[in-house]
Amino acid sequence: MPSYLDELYAHQEWADAEHWRAVEAHPSALLDPAIRRRLHHIHLVQSAYVWVVGARTAQVAFTKVEDYANTADLKAFARKCHSEMAAMLGGMNEARLAETVEVPWFQPPLKISIRHALMQAAMHSHYHRGQNATRLRELGGVPPATDFIEWLRQGQSAPRWE
Repeated sequence: MPSYLDELYAHQEWADAEHWRAVEAHPSALLDPAIRRRLHHIHLVQSAYVWVVGARTAQVAFTKVEDYANTADLKAFARKCHSEMAAMLGGMNEARLAETVEVPWFQPPLKISIRHALMQAAMHSHYHRGQNATRLRELGGVPPATDFIEWLRQGQSAPRWE
């Protein structure tokens, strides 16, 4: 797979893990409905894009935040999304990235390249992490610095989920 996607998705998992640790360090943030809904949304969309660019052997499960009894279950879902994406990205090459996929939740369904679908999934997550960082600060917490350049500055650190 091309280097930029390797880096983009390695950064995304690192940033998600940093974000989760910051939220977990501030107990009121874990109870905040807006943060919880966005955490679910971030990882639901990641999961949906795994399905969009993957084999589509089963239907994508559009869960609700209420389907996760506790934060640990939601975090396990997040980690599962990243594991599935990493496994899938390992088999990507330029020809596969150029293939067209259909994103069925748009009407009419949107047809885009796998490369563009992967870019959208990563950028979408980045946007919502920023919203949660703002909310975390409003609740008195300290949002982590998760910019791509910060990840580079730290030597492209592996994600620390715990």
